[in-house]
Amino acid sequence: MNRENWFQASPEGAKALGGVHHYVTKNTNLPSQLIHLVFLRVSQINGCAHCIDLHSRDLIKEGMSVDKLVLVPVWHEAAYLFSDQERAALAWAEEVTRVSETHASDEAYAAASKAFDSRDLVDLTIAIAAMNAFNRMGVSFRLKPAAKA
Repeated sequence: MNRENWFQASPEGAKALGGVHHYVTKNTNLPSQLIHLVFLRVSQINGCAHCIDLHSRDLIKEGMSVDKLVLVPVWHEAAYLFSDQERAALAWAEEVTRVSETHASDEAYAAASKAFDSRDLVDLTIAIAAMNAFNRMGVSFRLKPAAKA
């Protein structure tokens, strides 16, 4: 079944979400590759094919090796490939994305707080929340990935 193109159906809504994305990617102290890594992991959890495709490509453009990229879903098992800050960001992304299960535990918050100062932790959480919103739009309206066979 074809679904609405949500960008066309609600350009103001798309622009509003885009504003949050712009803030996170242009106006924070978070490294771009870290942001896209978090965007990718959140999208993997939520099963958004379009966003997985998009952020995988972004990470490759920014110099992430394919070897590291393919291990993002199992980063716990390949922790040696990820910096301390990347591991903290991935763990917090999983905790916040699965908030209905985790309730953003005190233990996870304490761990994230060790790796990020106050503003960066808030900005990271905004990035996670924004990607969760984009994933829900992408999945709900079946946004297609750019990948070709």
